[in-house]
Amino acid sequence: MGTTVATNALLEGKGDRFCLLITKGFKDLLFIGNQSRPNLFDLSIQMPKILYEDVIEVDERVIPFCENDSSQDPEKIKTLPNGKKIEILKKPDLEKLEKDLIELKSKKNISNIAVLLMHSYIFNDHECLIENLGQKLGFKHISLSHKISSMIRAVPRGLTTTIDAYLTPCINRYLESFTASFTSEVKVLFMQSDGGLTSINNFRGSRAILSGPAGGVVGYALTSYSREEKQAVIGFDMGGTSTDVSRYDGKYEHVFETLTAGYIIQAPQLDINTIAAGGGSMLFFRAGMFVVGPESAGSNPGPACYKNNGPLTITDANLILGRLLPDYFPKIFGKHQNEALDYQGTRKIFEDLTNEINDYQRTKQLSELSVEEVALGFVKVANEAMCRPIRNLTEGKGFDTRKHLLACFGGAGGQHACALARSLGIKKILVNRFSGILSAYGLSLADVVVEKQEPFNIYLNEINMNNFIIYQIKDLQDQCIKDLVEKENFSPDLIEIEYYLNLRYHGTDTGIMCSPHIYRASPNDLKYTDFLTSFLNRYRTEYGFVLNRDVYVDDIRVRGIGKTMLKDQNLARVSCRKEGKLEAIDSKDVYFDNHGFIKTRLYRFEDVLIKDTVYGPAIIIDKNSTILIEPDCLAHLNDRGDLVIEVLLETTEHHLPTSTQLDITQLSIFSHRFMSIAEQMGRILQRTSVSTNIKERLDFSCAMFDSNGGLVANAPHIPVHLGAMQEAVKYQIAFSKENPIKNGDVILSNHPACGGSHLPDLTVITPVFYENSDKPVFFVANRGHHADIGGLTPGSMPPTSTKLWQEGAAFKSLKIVQNNVFNEKEIVEGFNAPARFPNCSGSRNLSDNLSDLKAQIAANKRGIDLITQLIDEYGLKVVLSYMGYIQHTAEISVRSLMKNLCSRCDFEKNDLSCFTAQESMDDGSNIDLTVEIDKKTGSAIFDFSGTSYQVNGNLNAPKAISLSAIIYCIRCMLDFDIPLNQGCLEPIKIKIPEESLLSPSEDAAVVGGNVTTSQRIVDLILKVFKICAASQGCMNNITFGNDKGGYYETVGGGAGAGPGWNGRHGVHTHMTNTRITDVEILENRYPIQLNKFSIRENSGGLGTYNGGNGLVREYIFREKLKLCVLTERRVFHPYGMAGGQPGSRGRNTLIRKNGKHLNLGSKSEIEVDSGDLFRLETPGGGGFGTKKELQENTFDEFLNIQVIQSGSLNQYSYNQQSV
Repeated sequence: MGTTVATNALLEGKGDRFCLLITKGFKDLLFIGNQSRPNLFDLSIQMPKILYEDVIEVDERVIPFCENDSSQDPEKIKTLPNGKKIEILKKPDLEKLEKDLIELKSKKNISNIAVLLMHSYIFNDHECLIENLGQKLGFKHISLSHKISSMIRAVPRGLTTTIDAYLTPCINRYLESFTASFTSEVKVLFMQSDGGLTSINNFRGSRAILSGPAGGVVGYALTSYSREEKQAVIGFDMGGTSTDVSRYDGKYEHVFETLTAGYIIQAPQLDINTIAAGGGSMLFFRAGMFVVGPESAGSNPGPACYKNNGPLTITDANLILGRLLPDYFPKIFGKHQNEALDYQGTRKIFEDLTNEINDYQRTKQLSELSVEEVALGFVKVANEAMCRPIRNLTEGKGFDTRKHLLACFGGAGGQHACALARSLGIKKILVNRFSGILSAYGLSLADVVVEKQEPFNIYLNEINMNNFIIYQIKDLQDQCIKDLVEKENFSPDLIEIEYYLNLRYHGTDTGIMCSPHIYRASPNDLKYTDFLTSFLNRYRTEYGFVLNRDVYVDDIRVRGIGKTMLKDQNLARVSCRKEGKLEAIDSKDVYFDNHGFIKTRLYRFEDVLIKDTVYGPAIIIDKNSTILIEPDCLAHLNDRGDLVIEVLLETTEHHLPTSTQLDITQLSIFSHRFMSIAEQMGRILQRTSVSTNIKERLDFSCAMFDSNGGLVANAPHIPVHLGAMQEAVKYQIAFSKENPIKNGDVILSNHPACGGSHLPDLTVITPVFYENSDKPVFFVANRGHHADIGGLTPGSMPPTSTKLWQEGAAFKSLKIVQNNVFNEKEIVEGFNAPARFPNCSGSRNLSDNLSDLKAQIAANKRGIDLITQLIDEYGLKVVLSYMGYIQHTAEISVRSLMKNLCSRCDFEKNDLSCFTAQESMDDGSNIDLTVEIDKKTGSAIFDFSGTSYQVNGNLNAPKAISLSAIIYCIRCMLDFDIPLNQGCLEPIKIKIPEESLLSPSEDAAVVGGNVTTSQRIVDLILKVFKICAASQGCMNNITFGNDKGGYYETVGGGAGAGPGWNGRHGVHTHMTNTRITDVEILENRYPIQLNKFSIRENSGGLGTYNGGNGLVREYIFREKLKLCVLTERRVFHPYGMAGGQPGSRGRNTLIRKNGKHLNLGSKSEIEVDSGDLFRLETPGGGGFGTKKELQENTFDEFLNIQVIQSGSLNQYSYNQQSV
């Protein structure tokens, strides 16, 4: 069986109280998380609430062994099963801990604990000591991180452990109540998130959150996939609140770390991608566009037709179109839950919305729309929104969407399946006969699963395989078999074993869980090449190539499967029709695109027998769902009694708009199509690149532009790239007057004077020619951060640079492809050019540069193909027209925003509302901004006159940075999503004095401007408009290294408070969202011990709403290194607003091994020795409103996210925004 007890407890905040026990120095680690924010443009930074009620720091410490630094005391050094060593710096102080736990239990009445100690995934002795102590003291539930998840990375392991401690006691109480009703012992199995069943004693909260959707995946996988035909299946489960999308090709696709309901969970889960689009998705008309969701009406109040004062939703649109039939729906609605669906009331609300839309239509001199046309418009927009993630799930991983079968289930899916399949080019849909209850049906078909996993951290080769890995696999296999035999009562002949190694290339972070490429009956038969071949095949499929690097084993995983006997084919079959023919039970008028209302036959699902054919248009009514068979489709039953719908693509007329006149439905659809092109470009870039920065950190942006270089669509959003790339494209268009751009050319540029941000960000631009056009009709471009392009220091981000040439290779306009030929010779010369300068080097990783450039070229090629397909579909004039309409939509939104901001002005001058403000950098330079808004037109002038001259350092910011900051702030000030394109800047004129801090000369150093000055520009814009207090105003750039290698990170701080919200503590703000390296990864790879990482108490400014606190991060160096610090806000405080106090300034302190303290100031480069400690204290955010007394940090003030979004696509989007 399955249960939603865990899911509901998490969403409703009704889990059990517990205390977190964590290594000393890291009490705030799980609150900080990876320091990134979930929504780039949400100034209030809403995060899921922290689950624990109290924290106890455990005075203990374990770190990886370091030859140059570690003790030689054998009592402190432990050798692990893989041959590696760890050092015990301090054993737990159990005497003090016992006192703390007794006080916790007696005074706070907390009887559950979660334990997270650093490096316990590989050395768990200290957690086990704490477990024994907790049991002795009578604690009811103890969650140990190494038992919940034995994988490296303290933060996701810790968050998973807290979820377990929060939810498992709730589950246990439920199970006790459930089993108490049985008079005799009954064996009950529960579905887990990984698609396997487990016994009642092993069912845990961290494995239960997505157990319901997992049952659906098992259900469609075992009933839709044919082992003979081997046609991959897309699962499409559309419910009331959301839609689940997944894929099955003969084996389950698992993910081992995913973002679910805002929480990072490190546990095996089926890759189910939950999208905030369902029958209850709310409908809006904004800025001339149809918008569907992501807000949902839920079940209460539900859609308008539920007669509970709910909003208009997709369900209501389907009712208006005749696709939902009140006469055939249960009467369970209204105040007393005894009424039918409310068609008349819903129509009245739709009429009001239609009148609003028609008012807009008249202002644009467009024809008015009927209620049905409006309803259909929303349905079409919803369908396109659901197509985007399906394309990303398939084509983004190297699979052809058109070659899949679409398995449709869930209450709302049947109304949309035909339209989705047609849009995706899929020819066949399967609707299981139990589609309305397929999740429950999947439970009956699932197997019992026991998994064992151990971290191993060793190279994959023949010696390690034979001497270490096989023995660990045998041990895990024995544990799985023992559990299945003794605890689950399976006989050995019903047990199957699967072996996996979690493999990755050395120097990368992305692992792939691989089984042997051929079946092996015993671990003794396993060869290292079995796993290596599997890894190389999987890598080539997903990324398009393989690397010449060593392969590393992160984890060993064994999955024991107890085979259940009930199978789908054992169930009763549906009969063939022997006489007569299928008769319709009724007919109704149903509205279809390009047809209007058509008489549509109604059938009951149970009346349809094998050999019956149902021709569209038709509606088939099931007990739990309504299935729409559209025109040009036909349906029949297969041998199992499942409904097969054939979408006759080859006979379907394409009724696409041929007019260039604006159609607001098509406007919304084109917005999705343009964004989808940019997204798929990004998928290709991520797949085909080789560097960690692009492939794994996803530090890139992809975009398409009009023929003048104006931005059309940019996805995903990296703030510092917004608006900047279009300046690079426009420069190349202007430059092409002397050096024409031809079909077959690809241009490389990164120079700040040519629209670049800083030199490591390389922009690759490709023109799009269509048929015989003599000029480009579009441009596509992408910008990716290359790890090294030469210059003074590794990483090409020297903190002390004063000239551009010190920061690496610079390209103004280099045709890296000319006439379809890759110009490798010129490219290599360009990357080696910095070596001509004093103390500089050429690129230190030329092979990665070349490979990533080829990936960037491939991404643009994908964009060209998709644009060409779109033009083939609609015609060039139509596509160009809608491109202009979408840009105009953004322009309207920004003009409206500017008009609304006029009430905040400092003074008025005729019809102008005027604003002015200034910010000072730590070196005394100032940035001045005056904004004048025309109250009538919404046009604005952003005038930076008065800004200081460029500096003899690297804080100079190219013009493109200011454009990005302005677009970012505009989007933050809007309370709804808009297309981020050229239209955003159309009402705005920007004045920046030449050779100033914001428009430096061509040879000026700029690397600090990109990562530091950009933050101060945002602070200034928000200050001008009085939006909120200043955030930390810095990225806190920290670099250390030596001739063996280096490391770079940016560190979060306090967010500014605003009207209605307290600033978030310890988070990245505004122009960056970089994830911090996990402490366990950091200490494993670099000669560093992280001594402390916590909230900097009382550093946020006081106010009616308090500013967020900064962070404290302490590094102890374990060998001689060079430390580089590039920071801001060490001299001037982050400002408060509306009477709020400023946040605390940051501070950089080096404490020598001998105890000597050095203040390093804002920017410094210094040699450090083993035993030296660097303390980074980041700034706090400013307060908002009149001062009040400082309150304790209450984690509950940060809102819990109420929509469960999960899966690899959601994780990818989250990772992309965390850059």
